[in-house]
Amino acid sequence: MIEMLYIRMRRFLRRILTRPRIDLPLAAGLFVLAMVGLVTLYSAGGRDLGLVGGQAARFVLGGALLLLISRIPPTVLRSWTPWLYAGSTALLVLVAILGEGRGAYRWLDLGFMRFQPSELLKLTMPMMAAWYLHPRQLPPSWKDMAMVGLLIAIPAGLIAEQPDLGTALLVTGAGAFALFLAGVAWWRIGLLAGIAAAMVPVGWHFMHQYQRDRVLTLLNPEADPLGNGWHIIQSQIAVGSGGVFGKGWLHGTQSRLDFLPEHTTDFIFAVFSEEFGLVGVACLLALYAFIIGRCLWIAMEARDTYSRLLAGAIAMSFFVYVFVNGGMIAGMLPVVGVPLPFVSYGGTSAVSLLSGFGVLMSIHANRKMHE
Repeated sequence: MIEMLYIRMRRFLRRILTRPRIDLPLAAGLFVLAMVGLVTLYSAGGRDLGLVGGQAARFVLGGALLLLISRIPPTVLRSWTPWLYAGSTALLVLVAILGEGRGAYRWLDLGFMRFQPSELLKLTMPMMAAWYLHPRQLPPSWKDMAMVGLLIAIPAGLIAEQPDLGTALLVTGAGAFALFLAGVAWWRIGLLAGIAAAMVPVGWHFMHQYQRDRVLTLLNPEADPLGNGWHIIQSQIAVGSGGVFGKGWLHGTQSRLDFLPEHTTDFIFAVFSEEFGLVGVACLLALYAFIIGRCLWIAMEARDTYSRLLAGAIAMSFFVYVFVNGGMIAGMLPVVGVPLPFVSYGGTSAVSLLSGFGVLMSIHANRKMHE
């Protein structure tokens, strides 16, 4: 009996260790994007090697988590999902009690680093939505849609209370994408969109004043060019001054002369646009499109409903990151503090994104083997 168990265990370990776990095209795309991010950060941060080194260390940590998570089968991830969702939501409650920040309480101080628990929900939220929908008949009924809505509303409400409306909307979108991919009828989507639009005046009443100012500034940034409109105006100047081919790496003026605020985080895309121009932006967007397309391909090849919904939701959430940040620096969307994935400086965001791609690698490794 013991010998039989030993043989089975050895076969299992051999299968786990020898079977490819990494999707090489996706891994290559992520590596190139991370390198682009470090190069851009070096320029945006005033050639600060410490800043670049810290971001590189976070990429290494996130890459290690990616490799680790990629070896966990989706069935195991599915069994862990309720606990991961509950744990990350509990951390949001802890933030409300012990959190710290500059004007908003979003971080937990762990002593050696500051940690933003809301970033975890960008992964655990679509995991939970996919977990709930997995055993149920699709398209989902109104009852199932309401239950998923409740699961989304709890953490999204806690995040909005911090206040962090941008992240709350991203978490909401991450869960809603899983619901959308479950096959919700378009007439239902239209009905829910109409209800949401009707609730905008109510939501406006509950928004903080600075959030209202951001929306009003989007409509007319020149109304307060030295105040609320400064971010958008300087960002548009940086983007426009890049022209077709850009000013060249390390030759951007808006960030180097400190005209552009938050030039290593939220507005680093404007720095990239100024230095590399339209051609560079087109290449960067093509790289993002390749990564998103590869993620959607992994979703199409997924073995079960949980994996398919989760992979698709992660891909579409990644798209929203890029779309919102790009729209923000171009003055087409309000300033909401959404970083550009793998390019903006930020530890928790980079690590959580790479963890999400680890889940995609796991789904890829356990895909339908029909080819």
